[in-house]
Amino acid sequence: MGSKPMTMALTQQVAAAVGAIQSAWPARPRVGMILGSGLGELTTEIEVQARLSYDTIPHFPRATALGHRGQLVCGKLCGTNVVAMEGRFHAYEGYSLVQVTFPVRVMSALGVELVIISNACGGMNPHFRSGDIMVIEDHINCTRDNPLAGPHDVNSGPRCFDMSRVYDPDLIERALAIARRCNFTAHRGVYIGVTGPNYETRAEYRFFRRIGGDAVGMSTVPEVIVAAQSGLRVLALSVVTNLCFPDQLQPVTGQQVIAMAAAAEPKLRAIVSGILAQEAGGWRPQAEG
Repeated sequence: MGSKPMTMALTQQVAAAVGAIQSAWPARPRVGMILGSGLGELTTEIEVQARLSYDTIPHFPRATALGHRGQLVCGKLCGTNVVAMEGRFHAYEGYSLVQVTFPVRVMSALGVELVIISNACGGMNPHFRSGDIMVIEDHINCTRDNPLAGPHDVNSGPRCFDMSRVYDPDLIERALAIARRCNFTAHRGVYIGVTGPNYETRAEYRFFRRIGGDAVGMSTVPEVIVAAQSGLRVLALSVVTNLCFPDQLQPVTGQQVIAMAAAAEPKLRAIVSGILAQEAGGWRPQAEG
């Protein structure tokens, strides 16, 4: 599916969505969060000041994926103004990548500086175990599409830009340090983004591992591309919900993926809360002695 231009200027659509959100919640958020399959419970930590169903926000798509509630939660977390998406959009739902990434543009226009993205993924690295966290340090786009393809709106940011450090190195190290401090396993790794919605074949897992992938999933890459174009800092966290070892492959269902993501969600919550507490406190790296 190609990324098709919308019927009106993208910047006009973003402005309409921003206006609707600000009419319900006039605060300026510093952090935006996109919560993937089974990970919406993170919003229970938010001091909620507004909750908007996606169908009340102009030009927002509808969340149809399993385990995605479809609402925007606005409020404070660890003393920081945040907007959190309980559910995201995917190309396999029939949306263009322009639509899939529309909320990232809205977050940027609201004033967000840091976006935290989570997802459920299949783990291909033999060191991974179900329930582990992978902090994404890079990605490979295997969706055969790009949210920036097509007519360019100069107001959306540069068309061609650097992607060598799109995942903030400082945030990666801080996330891994929080996991160590909280005594749970977190890895750094490369995420392979695919379209889905079916899970992969054994041959595909072998191929993805051979080209450098540690985990595979059906989201995140388009949103990160737009976040980079918008100049946002990015922290992306994957919950390894199933193991994808070709010679020991077991059948998996969407319900199993959601159940494992929900079980691992406290780990994700610990990292996010820790990062936000550091951000609110003006965290600076300390010299090792």
